[in-house]
Amino acid sequence: MDVQLLHLEVGAGVAARQIAVRRQEGKAPGLFWLGGLKSDMRGTKAEALAAHSARTGRACVRFDYSGHGESGGRFDKGTISRWLEEAIAVFEAHARGPHIVVGSSMGGWIALLLARALAGRPVAGANLAGLLLIAPAPDFTEELMWAKFSPEEKQEIEENGLWLRPSAYGEEPYPITRGLIEDGRRHLLLDQSIEVGCPVRILQGVEDRDVPWRHALKLVSCLARDDVVMTLVKDGDHRLSRPEDIERIIRVVDELAGEG
Repeated sequence: MDVQLLHLEVGAGVAARQIAVRRQEGKAPGLFWLGGLKSDMRGTKAEALAAHSARTGRACVRFDYSGHGESGGRFDKGTISRWLEEAIAVFEAHARGPHIVVGSSMGGWIALLLARALAGRPVAGANLAGLLLIAPAPDFTEELMWAKFSPEEKQEIEENGLWLRPSAYGEEPYPITRGLIEDGRRHLLLDQSIEVGCPVRILQGVEDRDVPWRHALKLVSCLARDDVVMTLVKDGDHRLSRPEDIERIIRVVDELAGEG
């Protein structure tokens, strides 16, 4: 698998950060990976998709948001606006021809925002062949965080600027900042109709404790004009990284690529 590790500077001045990108050349439609909060491009699903792309000769682009993985920047400076800016910059710099955008958890929200941004500023020679959203978490800062925080947790964020949230996936807590919450309100999608202009496939675990399946169902109701299919995985959790989950993800990718 011939993978190029590249770096792209995004932002200017004190806001500049170096974004790590892994790009594989190949045929269209390529894959464009958008990971979740606190995940990176070397995770199980991202690596499996890159390996599948290599086997099938398909192009693949993946990157780490600032404050994640191999990219520069601090996690506690991250916002949806900042991570969306990075996704757009990487897509414009490295996506050639049609691409299937695969977004996991927060990456599902970024994928939807990316689709909307590209509709207003199309990239020469690149477009969306489809969206695959895995446990998508649009509006999570408001609906899945802020609305569920205790009064004490909200007070700590408002007065101190952050709250250290315990993680179910590691020993170290991670900061939820006032900037992340307030900026997220600029990008809320679930109170409006969403049109992405390409097929959308959603994979959602019923046993997902981070993003309840009803959250994904609400998203489906907003995607009224597009070709949308949502698949519920009865025993699936939030990660959907088991071998059977990976097989399901790859089948959907092949379907969107016209090879299923």
